[in-house]
Amino acid sequence: MAPPLRIAIVRDEETAADDTPTAKKTLRAESRVPLTRWEAAAAAAVFLIFAVGLFCIFLTMPQAEYDKILRLPRNLSDLRVLKDNLAVYARDYQAKFVLGYCSIYIFMQTFMIPGTIFLSLLAGALFGVIKGVILVVFSATSGASSCYFLSKLIGRPLVSWMWPEKLRFFQAEIAKRKERLLNYMLFLRITPSLPNTFINLASPIVDVPFRIFFLATLVGLVPASYITVRAGLALGDLKSVRDLYDFKTLAVLFLIGFVFIFPTILRRKRTYE
Repeated sequence: MAPPLRIAIVRDEETAADDTPTAKKTLRAESRVPLTRWEAAAAAAVFLIFAVGLFCIFLTMPQAEYDKILRLPRNLSDLRVLKDNLAVYARDYQAKFVLGYCSIYIFMQTFMIPGTIFLSLLAGALFGVIKGVILVVFSATSGASSCYFLSKLIGRPLVSWMWPEKLRFFQAEIAKRKERLLNYMLFLRITPSLPNTFINLASPIVDVPFRIFFLATLVGLVPASYITVRAGLALGDLKSVRDLYDFKTLAVLFLIGFVFIFPTILRRKRTYE
């Protein structure tokens, strides 16, 4: 009977240790955002540089009714109004409008500001499918790359705090697929298996090389961008953003993603045999 008694004593000691002021202090510390002052200052500095650059770009743009065109849409109704207000402006000052559009898109992607799907729809409504897809893929890839490097600078404690379980899962999957990592990253980018924001932040933490991250993002975002941009052509008929990704669309995306990951599955099967 001695061993059970010893186990009980150890558990009592562990419970008592959890109730100590030091343990409580540790729990309170873990509940806070785990960024040091230097990391927070670095993030703020990068944000400020982006914001100043964005402001300078808009200072060089021709004067217009800024109260009507300098708005981020929150829903499809706002987007339709914004599209009508921007149509003439985008046609008359196309180069400067594209510069401002890309800057906003990259800024939002870098700092994980929601709403880029409305910008993708707007690109389709204003520029058509081909130009719209090129614009969206370029902006989204640039923004994701900026987010990748920002996360490399300060992201590890933040991602570990926000998504600990998901990060461990992602790290294990990356470790298993080192030889065919590009195929796996393409699968993740094409399909909604993991949120793009999480992929952007977690990739440098789990040692995904930037060249693989960049190629997977550049190629993998094309199918979803095409779907969204094409929907922008019929913006007036779109009732909800959820209508963009119905069962049929998701099935097609997973089918395309499976084409890329199939060589990895086949290789693993041959290895086990």
